Amino acid sequence: MSGFASWIGGALGWTLGGPIGAAIGFAVGAAVDKVTAKGLLLEPPKEKRGNSRRQDPIYEKRRRRKPSQKREQTKPGDFEVSLLVLSAIVMKADGEVSESELDYVRSYFVKMYGKERANHAFQLFNGVLKKKDISTRQVCQQIQLYMDHSSRLQLLHYLFGVTKADNHVSEEEVELIEKIAGYLYINNRDFESIKAMFYNASDSAYKILEIDKSVSDSEVKKAYRKMVKKYHPDKVQHLGEEHVKGAKEKFQRVQKAYEQLQKERGF
Repeated sequence: MSGFASWIGGALGWTLGGPIGAAIGFAVGAAVDKVTAKGLLLEPPKEKRGNSRRQDPIYEKRRRRKPSQKREQTKPGDFEVSLLVLSAIVMKADGEVSESELDYVRSYFVKMYGKERANHAFQLFNGVLKKKDISTRQVCQQIQLYMDHSSRLQLLHYLFGVTKADNHVSEEEVELIEKIAGYLYINNRDFESIKAMFYNASDSAYKILEIDKSVSDSEVKKAYRKMVKKYHPDKVQHLGEEHVKGAKEKFQRVQKAYEQLQKERGF
């Protein structure tokens, strides 16, 4: 247990005192009980009009932040913990966690962090997976408050990978990911762009580039340049080299979408 606790010690960061910190506390037990915030994993009870937001600890942190205060870059440990908690939430959306989904998460972490670190991460993941009544809204609010936009986009991309792992994507899973995107302040165009990377529809290339079929060739080129900047792997360089490699897949989908439209339109 001590080795596991020390592994997540550096990952707690901003999670202390919030719903993600509580999820970690449940997963690792007594080792982090002293720093676990209790009661934040349950869906908040309905409050009288005008009081609910003021009693929300995440809202209070957001309210105290000065408008000019910049969001700090996401730390690798924070991203890992957020990824594990959201993956567990999504995998339980259809009421059944498949072995292929578990294998996907396990293999992803082995590829990203190595076997030993992945094993520790999976212990945390299994603990969160067993936890009931995790508030998706509060978890996402905490992530949104402290995580930069590029890292949130990478989280969304990963979640679609989890749902596609068993070659069956339920409506419940897609609806939950869309709800998560909203909680994370990811707009609908970005959501549809990342979603299209996992579906071979006739208009997928256009959705990936966030444009309509009616646009001109010059607008296609302009959209491509914009998406290259948005999804470039360097945007998540602060998360570590392992996540830069993971972001390349998303970046390559943008390139393939553009190449497909080049052939279709002949420019």
